Amino acid sequence: MRTIEYQKVVTAVREMCLEANFDLPQDVMDCFQKAVKSEESPLGKSILEQCLENAKIAKDERVPICQDTGLSVFFVKLGADLRIEGGILPDAINEGVRQGYTEGYLRKSSLDDPLFDRKNTKDNTPAIIHLEIVAGDDLDIIMAPKGGGAENMSQVKMMPPSAGEKGVMDFVVDAVVKGGGNPCPPTVIGVGVGGTFEKVAYLAKKALLWPLGKPNSDLRYAELEQKILKKINDSGVGPQGLGGSTTSFWVHIEHAPCHLASLPAAVNVNCHAHRHAHRTL
Repeated sequence: MRTIEYQKVVTAVREMCLEANFDLPQDVMDCFQKAVKSEESPLGKSILEQCLENAKIAKDERVPICQDTGLSVFFVKLGADLRIEGGILPDAINEGVRQGYTEGYLRKSSLDDPLFDRKNTKDNTPAIIHLEIVAGDDLDIIMAPKGGGAENMSQVKMMPPSAGEKGVMDFVVDAVVKGGGNPCPPTVIGVGVGGTFEKVAYLAKKALLWPLGKPNSDLRYAELEQKILKKINDSGVGPQGLGGSTTSFWVHIEHAPCHLASLPAAVNVNCHAHRHAHRTL
């Protein structure tokens, strides 16, 4: 059994909080560069150029890409032959978030109660942790800050199986187009299909972790991704919802087995600040 010191996890998470909020990943920057060349609207092109400049300033001056530095969402794969020495994994992740958000002067957005008190916890904890036990002795962590504007445009829909491919496509396109400028487009769209009511929402968020431009390995779902993306970009919503041909950079679909009587679908919207950081310990 391999062991990792508790403090090593804390340090890695602290670093990821800073990296994710300061450095837009290269695949996102590449999408911006490509969109600047293809955008049909002069205003849309100008917005895309400003977004690119904003990302470069954030990287060079070590300041957040967006004022909304998000809730701290983690996707963790813990090897069955790995043990954390000196503490437990959730505590290590939360301590790393606490240190990272304090050190980076990142806005703390977590509330202790969603409905009544709504008091800020003042350290951006508790983190939202999706934990998966896998074979091996590695600890794989992806940190994805999730802003409120885009998250509010996300939806889940339970459909009958007869809704089929068209039902899924219409649901996703309608959710994105009705969202307009609220999620700060160009967006990245995560789609979940299958599972149960709660699982399909997880699938949609997990789909946001895919490298931009990598199609689904199942040709049927890869074709559906392209159909949905085309309909979204043909809608004319455009950058920041002010018109244009670049409403979303990419659509990724995660799917899972489901009950024969159901066709669950979910769409999770991410803004143009498509942030994440990754470590394998």
